[in-house]
Amino acid sequence: MESTSPSYSGHRYPVEVISHCVWLYFRFPLSFREVEELMLQRGVVVSYETVRRWCLKFGQTYADALRRRQPRTGDKWHLDEVFIKVNGERKYLWRAVDQDGNVLDILVQGRRDKAAARRFLRRLLKRTRAVPRVIVTDKLRSYGAAHREVMPSVEHRSHKGLNNRAENSHQPTRQRERAMKGFRSAGAAQRFLSAFSGISPHFRPRRHMMAATGYRAEMTVRFAIWEQVTGAAGPPTAA
Repeated sequence: MESTSPSYSGHRYPVEVISHCVWLYFRFPLSFREVEELMLQRGVVVSYETVRRWCLKFGQTYADALRRRQPRTGDKWHLDEVFIKVNGERKYLWRAVDQDGNVLDILVQGRRDKAAARRFLRRLLKRTRAVPRVIVTDKLRSYGAAHREVMPSVEHRSHKGLNNRAENSHQPTRQRERAMKGFRSAGAAQRFLSAFSGISPHFRPRRHMMAATGYRAEMTVRFAIWEQVTGAAGPPTAA
């Protein structure tokens, strides 16, 4: 699927530098200052505040472009929720992935009751424009109550052991949460995790199922897709 590259009008740094900084931040558990240091080692002088603005401006755009290039959404959805700390308060991160591990959507909410589950299911249907054959959840009763209202014709399987796909999908988020020492606000968490869930999985193929040559070939393809969606010709060179 072809898409128009983001506009970099008004930016004095080349697209290769901007996209590389955004890639570093969302792919690895790095702070903005650490990205600044890595770029300085390569001879590119850019402030951490500039990196922050780039990630805020382009992160979601890149993530959306990568999602548009994903294969057709699977018909088996795994839903799960996990608590996160936002400014010292407990919030819940709701996540849905399909049977292939593709992240369908995430949503930060303050509760995990029926209303929260219903809101997430309706958001999923709207964003994916698809109806699954089956949804798989843990034993949280909120899912069953919301399922009967929003998608009663869809099969619902509720079992703790069946939902490892969604639970495993939370692991990179946990890693970033620790590196960032939590999130400052629910809005900031939603913005970061929405972009993160679109960019990070693109560079995390199921390596344990690939030989080394196959993994390198797959990553070459994925880097080429990244360059296409960002409009970059390649990695930045030392200034």
